[in-house]
Amino acid sequence: MKALFIGNSHTYMNDMPYLFQNIYRDSFHEEAESVMLAYSGRDLEWHRKEYLSYRYQLLYGNFDYCFIQQAAHPFPSEDTTIENGKALIELCRKCQTEPVLFMTWAEKRFPQNQKRMTETYMKLGEMTQTKVAPVGMVWQSVREKYPEIELYYKDGEHASPYGDLLIALTLCRTIHQDKELVLPEKIIDYQVAFDQVYPEASLEKSRFVSYDHSIGQKILDVIEEV
Repeated sequence: MKALFIGNSHTYMNDMPYLFQNIYRDSFHEEAESVMLAYSGRDLEWHRKEYLSYRYQLLYGNFDYCFIQQAAHPFPSEDTTIENGKALIELCRKCQTEPVLFMTWAEKRFPQNQKRMTETYMKLGEMTQTKVAPVGMVWQSVREKYPEIELYYKDGEHASPYGDLLIALTLCRTIHQDKELVLPEKIIDYQVAFDQVYPEASLEKSRFVSYDHSIGQKILDVIEEV
C-alpha cells in the first residue's frame, strides 16, 4: 500500500503519515509507504494552484490512496472546499488512486466549529462518492467521553502526539473496516527536545516516545463507536 497525503500542518505534525504507515503495516500485515505534500497554512485552493506538484505525484507515484485535508483554522467556506476538493478527487481517480477525505477538528476554544467542518466534509463525500475519514467526529467524541486525554498541542489547534495517534488510527480504520487495528509500540513527538512554539522538528531517536497504551485503547474504542 502506498499513500499520498495532501494537506498542511494538521497532516505533518508529529510525522503523522509515518505513524499511519506503521500502524497500517502492523495491523494489516502489508508493507506500507507514505509520501507527503503538506505545507504550513495551505488550503486546497493553494494545492490546486500548485497543480504540477500533485499531478506529478499522482501520475507517476503509483499510489493506492490519497488523503485530502482542507485547511482548518480558520475553515474555508463550503463552496471553496467543495470546488477544490472535487478537482483533487477527480484527478486522483484519473490516476487510478482512491481519494479519501481527511476531516479536520475544531479549535480547543471553539468546539462549536466542528459542526460546519463535519457537514462540509460529509457533503463533499456524498456528492463525489468518496470515503470520509471522520477524524473530527472521533476527536469530538473523545473530548466528550475522555476530557482528561489531551489531544491538542499547546497552541490549542494542532495535534498532540495522542491527537496524531487518533488521526492515524482513524485513517487506517477508514480504509479497512473489518480488520483489527494494532496500537503502535511508540508514538512520535517531534518537538520532544524543544520548548519553542514552532521549533525545528527533532531528528533524534528520542522523538519516538513511550505512551500510556490504555489511553490508546480508549481512543481506539471510540473510533469503533463513531
